[in-house]
Amino acid sequence: MGKSNKLGLWILTALVVGNMVGSGIFMLPRSLSEAASPAGVLMAWLFTGVGVLMTALVFGNLAIRKPKLNGGPQIYAKELFKPGSQASILSGFMSSWGYWIGNLAGNVAIITTFAGYLSTFFPILTSNAKWFTIGSFTLKVGNGLTFIVCTFLLWGTHFIILRGMEGAGKLNFAATAAKVVGFFIFIIIGLFAFEKSNMLPMLATRKDEAGHVLGLMSQVNGAAVSTLWAFIGVESAVVFASRARKQIDVKRATILGLMIALVIYVGISTLVMGMLNQDTLIHSDKPLIDAIQTVLGPIGGKLLAGIGLISLFGSTIGWVMLSAEVPFQAAKQGLFLPAFLKENEKGLPKFSLIVTNVLGQLFIFSTVSNSISQAFDFVITIATLSYLVPYFISSVYQVKLVITGETYKGDRNRIVDGIIGVLSTIYSVWVIVAGTADIKTFTFGMVLLASGILFYGPMLKKRKETKQKEPVSA
Repeated sequence: MGKSNKLGLWILTALVVGNMVGSGIFMLPRSLSEAASPAGVLMAWLFTGVGVLMTALVFGNLAIRKPKLNGGPQIYAKELFKPGSQASILSGFMSSWGYWIGNLAGNVAIITTFAGYLSTFFPILTSNAKWFTIGSFTLKVGNGLTFIVCTFLLWGTHFIILRGMEGAGKLNFAATAAKVVGFFIFIIIGLFAFEKSNMLPMLATRKDEAGHVLGLMSQVNGAAVSTLWAFIGVESAVVFASRARKQIDVKRATILGLMIALVIYVGISTLVMGMLNQDTLIHSDKPLIDAIQTVLGPIGGKLLAGIGLISLFGSTIGWVMLSAEVPFQAAKQGLFLPAFLKENEKGLPKFSLIVTNVLGQLFIFSTVSNSISQAFDFVITIATLSYLVPYFISSVYQVKLVITGETYKGDRNRIVDGIIGVLSTIYSVWVIVAGTADIKTFTFGMVLLASGILFYGPMLKKRKETKQKEPVSA
């Protein structure tokens, strides 16, 4: 790979921040207020912040200790078993498959949110007027136009990335810098507009779909999946480790990016709860714009929507790059179909990018029949649960290294890393249990994960054919 596709500390940090501070910052205040009272939301942020910090430290540590295991946290799954064994190959493939599916859903969450904020300038995107009817299906004008916008953004990003990884990374960096500045300005304005009464009562009741009243800890569990969505992407630098100029930059970018994103997320989600009353917030499709309009009026809403569009455009670039890199790196490890190894003349995973975006296009069809907020809630739950398995595996793998002593000869950090690994593992298990409490979500997530079995057989066949063609050493 040429130097033009090597990524430095600041571009890696921008990928982490850009991928974390994407759709979540715009839609999560509403999702969280629906799931929990203000007290429950704040507790969920606290638990998630500590848990993700532990996970980020795991990623950074493994990137340094196991620099040859590139492509993301899912790669570590195969290292939990005997090298070359069926268990090693199967676990590596299924973990990579689940992580890839999570990326596909994550792309759609960002792209649909982009369409939602574009509607500030083009209200027709939310029109409920009938466009046409086929049988029992009726397509609304707003849904149809949203689908077109989302499709254009997806494939426009596709061609930008094909022109070069470094160029796409710099574009992502510029968009990330713009949104970080914009969000800090929002925080300053929010501090002056904050109304304590909007957050009262702190322990307001919430109900599940069956109408049962949820206690505080049940609310925290419900909000945990949504708050974790805010931090999905913290592993972005790890995914691009093979393209980093220095391996130490991977750990630095991961921690620095997490800290920046944490300040933005907690600050903005808390301030929005104080700028809008709880009922208004729960029913808002554009909570940040609605909040800023209470202070600056329509002009403020349009300015924020503009920042939002820049932010989401940058995040789309970062997430599409990440999504295509996952199966490409997995194929390098022998855990995905060899076809995903195909590159263009610039060393970019051409085939992986095409397949990833074709599948992403299928997810975009969720915008045809659902509102933007419904589509967002659906995909973030599925995506978050898909990410939790690789996060859990990474944590377990660090614990394994600590127990066996591998890479820890005379290293004083062994005990500290063991504690971090255990805490990260406990956190992952907690969110998995909380997120799968809903049987519908659990079932759909398992079906998506199990669908990978359809491709496991062909992958094994290609793997055997490749080995047979390899020359036998004397």
